[in-house]
Amino acid sequence: MAKAAAEKKKKTTKQTKGKKYLVIVESPAKATTIGKFLGSNYKIEASMGHIRDLPKSQLGIDIEHDFEPKYITIRGKGELLSKIRRDAKAADKVFLATDPDREGEAISWHLLHALNLEDKPISRITFNEITKTAVKRSISEARDIDMDLVDAQQARRVLDRVVGYTVSNLLWKKVKKGLSGGRVQSVALRLICDREEEIREFIPEEYWTLGAVLKDGSGKGFEAKFYGKGEEKINLSKETETNAVLKGIKNKSFQVTEVKTGTRQKKPVAPFTTSTLQQEASKHLNMASQKTMMVAQQLYEGINVKGEGTVGLVSYIRTDSFRVSDEAYAAAVEFIKAQYGEEYVNPERTIYKSKGKTQDAHEAIRPTNISRTPDSIKESLSKDQYRLYKLIWERFVASQMSPAVYDTLSVKLQAGEYGFRATGSRLRFSGFLEVYSKGEEEDEKMIPKLSEGDILKAEELLPEQHFTQPPARYTDASLIKTLEEIGVGRPSTYAPTLTTIQTRHYVTKEAKNLFPTELGEIVNDIMKGYFSEIVDVDFTAHMEKRLDEVEMGHEEWKQVIRDFYPDFKRCVDDATQKLDKVEIKDEVSDVICEKCGRNMVIKYGRYGKFLACPGFPECQNAKPYFEEAGVNCPDCGGKVLMKKTKKGRTYYGCENNPECGFMSWNKPTGEKCPNCGSYLEEKGRKNPKIVCSNEKCGYVRE
Repeated sequence: MAKAAAEKKKKTTKQTKGKKYLVIVESPAKATTIGKFLGSNYKIEASMGHIRDLPKSQLGIDIEHDFEPKYITIRGKGELLSKIRRDAKAADKVFLATDPDREGEAISWHLLHALNLEDKPISRITFNEITKTAVKRSISEARDIDMDLVDAQQARRVLDRVVGYTVSNLLWKKVKKGLSGGRVQSVALRLICDREEEIREFIPEEYWTLGAVLKDGSGKGFEAKFYGKGEEKINLSKETETNAVLKGIKNKSFQVTEVKTGTRQKKPVAPFTTSTLQQEASKHLNMASQKTMMVAQQLYEGINVKGEGTVGLVSYIRTDSFRVSDEAYAAAVEFIKAQYGEEYVNPERTIYKSKGKTQDAHEAIRPTNISRTPDSIKESLSKDQYRLYKLIWERFVASQMSPAVYDTLSVKLQAGEYGFRATGSRLRFSGFLEVYSKGEEEDEKMIPKLSEGDILKAEELLPEQHFTQPPARYTDASLIKTLEEIGVGRPSTYAPTLTTIQTRHYVTKEAKNLFPTELGEIVNDIMKGYFSEIVDVDFTAHMEKRLDEVEMGHEEWKQVIRDFYPDFKRCVDDATQKLDKVEIKDEVSDVICEKCGRNMVIKYGRYGKFLACPGFPECQNAKPYFEEAGVNCPDCGGKVLMKKTKKGRTYYGCENNPECGFMSWNKPTGEKCPNCGSYLEEKGRKNPKIVCSNEKCGYVRE
């Protein structure tokens, strides 16, 4: 029997050797890496990404015939397709090896039709990492194209085209050319505009804290915080309340009434998904999401590592799953034991759970070989590749390590009728923090060993005034996190969405913070006024769930479009009829063009208003336009002008700049504060208020 099996294996090997195979991937880098793993009877070709798509110059969806998409070959791909067709004709079998997600499945399906492979033996292969083992295994586990995945991608593409093309067309007619209004990008823009509105409307509220610097008998000091009266928690909101407490504890000793010791654990961080990778790369490496994905793609497709050749360094980078394969987990455990010791291995395997439905065929983003440490291959990587690989490697190793353990001590104290509390902690065992402590650091704040009944003296009392702060503006990281939490978009959409809203100049970025531009707010107001359902967070999240249902084979893809289109069409018709054209007229200014003597006109460009000569194109003079705010500078009496930063954010500055350094983010009113004499300013648009520019004053009036 063993002899028969050996003969069969020998016969199969001979057949394989005599046959020719074509493997089609998306990128040349991927082709190079895979070519190293397969034999000479395999030819690898790259499709250079998508080869068919909807036409750019028209809707490309036949609305009258059940939303049938009209796919065309992408311009410039004809010669490449002819070459791949010839290779396919010469091959005995074709393997379609595009990326292991909806989009990759759709590209394989498009290749099948564009290359006329319907009557050819073809198989779909996928691998989560580009390693020799994974690629060879994928050949043995080849399958048919998954039409549920294809249809889910078709539904997304058609839905986004119907919304994007139609709304963009309307914006071109009603506002200006070059604008766009997509399904996911409109929600992202709304989030940023709504946050800016919250900040404008925000009125700071005063509150106070009170600390007491105490020393024990041996002279060791620590700080306790005011808690309340006995066990009743009291929040200090005014200076008078704080002074009353100070009076009540003046010359009073502090008695320890309760001491509790204990331990607590800090659990290890989960390995990266696409979203969390983009968030952490933004926070710790200052990488924009688009750059993060570009560098991650390079690490996935393959790097020429000294002594190894070209090899994929990380697993597939578009994923929302935390899953880790058994092989990768076992390798991580052995590595941690060897490098850090048995006690650093988590006693139980941690299973990180994702929210909602994930594409669990994928794994979390991890190194393909945990023994390939960042420093061991540093000389083979560019600076950005090294930084990102190090982040991925450390995060994965840490995710499989034991928790960090802290010793804790909490103390309650009484001074007169008022209670104070102090807590301290000290790291006893570093656990996963040994490898990955980014964002996990804690200030060790240990307090001396105390016993109930101990009497302590206050060395110093620390009353401090504070004001509540407005919500923080979105950054790349926090916007991606929010989009993921509310269920809008998917791993492959976050980076393109952020890029689009900035490329269209709807949003600008300053010191990582995202601000809506004047143009962005105009577009957002139109979308909210006429397409409220499209920019509704719950509606968009629900649509993502329906696309997931299509992927699982529970719903027909065209039904999603059929249900969506009638209401959308009514919104478009309503907006077309009711929305007046947003007139951005050329106002004539009193500024004389120094080149030709004409009165310059105020024009509206992608960055806002500017002055231009009406004699264009003969005279091409242009300069920044500063609108008068209608008040005088509180510092020097000059005119206050509305200005914009280089990134397009509005502020108010003095005409005598740089001699006068006056600057405010809010419009000054020209009045003085009746309480402190500082200048007053307008705050908010929906519910405008007059507030004192001196935050410590707190003066507000309607």
